[in-house]
Amino acid sequence: MFRNFLAIASLLTLVGCENVAIGEFSAFSNSSDSARDTPNREFYQSDDPIIAGQALFRDEVYGRAFNKFKNALETNPNDPTALYGYAASADMLGRFDLANAAYDKLRPIIGTRIEYYNNRGYSLLLQGDLVNARTHFLSAYEIDPSNERAANNLELLRNSINYPRRSAGDIEGI
Repeated sequence: MFRNFLAIASLLTLVGCENVAIGEFSAFSNSSDSARDTPNREFYQSDDPIIAGQALFRDEVYGRAFNKFKNALETNPNDPTALYGYAASADMLGRFDLANAAYDKLRPIIGTRIEYYNNRGYSLLLQGDLVNARTHFLSAYEIDPSNERAANNLELLRNSINYPRRSAGDIEGI
């Protein structure tokens, strides 16, 4: 009898030291502690760099956004959202070589979507390639004539054509 009491007392002491209820020793416990996730989470893909990159891009912090999208592409090189963000950030930084490579990689993945045509056309517009920009903007407009962004891009292109190009020396007298 005394042995049973000692065994129960020592068991309760151990349980008290660990802050674990007696039922926690069961393999069939319903507590949150028994259903904890494994500490190794590298198996799961994380969208954190993409989410951070999108927020930075909206805040016009293009250099940091570019780095976040670049990190996302290191994890998943064919992620369309990361490729879009990477290309758009590269465009805003004037790194058209990187943007063009990203758009080339993006085209076989989702190159027939309106977003692709709008973004690629805008990139070409920034690069001064108005003829190819128009082709992409028209493709976007043909997909959805009611799309406001496609209409705005065509108007932006129209306005860009109306302004004359000037060489760097034309502004020196001002």
